Amino acid sequence: MKTTRKCRALLAVGLNLVALLFSTTAFITTYWCEGTQKVPKPNCNKEAKSNCINFNSNGTANRSNSNLVQYSWDTGDDRFFFRYFHTGIWYSCEENINGVGEKCRNFIDLTPASERSVLWLALISEVLYIVLLVVGFSLMCLELFHSSNMIDGLKLNAFAAVFTVLSGLLGMVAHVMYTQVFQVTVSLGPEEWRPHTWDYGWSFCLAWGSFTCCMAASVTTLNSYTKTVIEFRHKRKLYEQSLREEQMFIDREAINYFRERSLQSISSSVEVFADPVTNTSKSRMPETSMDLSEIPEILGEDQC
Repeated sequence: MKTTRKCRALLAVGLNLVALLFSTTAFITTYWCEGTQKVPKPNCNKEAKSNCINFNSNGTANRSNSNLVQYSWDTGDDRFFFRYFHTGIWYSCEENINGVGEKCRNFIDLTPASERSVLWLALISEVLYIVLLVVGFSLMCLELFHSSNMIDGLKLNAFAAVFTVLSGLLGMVAHVMYTQVFQVTVSLGPEEWRPHTWDYGWSFCLAWGSFTCCMAASVTTLNSYTKTVIEFRHKRKLYEQSLREEQMFIDREAINYFRERSLQSISSSVEVFADPVTNTSKSRMPETSMDLSEIPEILGEDQC
């Protein structure tokens, strides 16, 4: 039983650790959602010589550059540039058109005012999710060190299961609320930020993978707790049953002992009363018993 219980505890610790790593990585990265944004191209100048619009029809610019567009009203789609963007819980980063690198903005500033409270709740839930995962992981590690003491191990196991289940519920709520906020921001957010196409990124997948591992760890912990309690009760039942059987055996031995002693005493008394010598002596004693004063008279009668 100790080996099985230790294996279950190690499995729960491993799943909790994976959930903690996944959730922390997803929380600090900005790839929950990613896609493209349709933005107008800037005017060509000395700094921006690519992905821009040249309004000079005289051809002063280099026409061989494919990123350089001669603007005409007939080809309106050429005015727009599809830039890559990715968004996380904290920041939204877009590709920089005029230079190398990315430009990041606070995602809270991009959300509509009606959804900012929901986003703050999602942030708080995500932080509590990570904190409770840390607490559950610590309790599971303590349980491994107290595996020899079953009572302390059961207490730590129960608390670890409770904290892990609560963390999983908070994580699920945080992920759902963030998804709702992002979808509303796509529709009602700033017009220059609204995505043209978007999809969920690898950070979002890590977040839900963390939730899956967290719930698997909680189920494993509860399963270990339940099995340990059942095994403990079964052993206790067997111990009590053995005590009852031993008590009944002792009682039967005592009853047999006293019964044999009583039978021996009865048989000895019966033998005493049934002895013929004793009975003869006892039966003749009344016949020969006489008064000593009568002896001279009997002797005198014999002499005459």
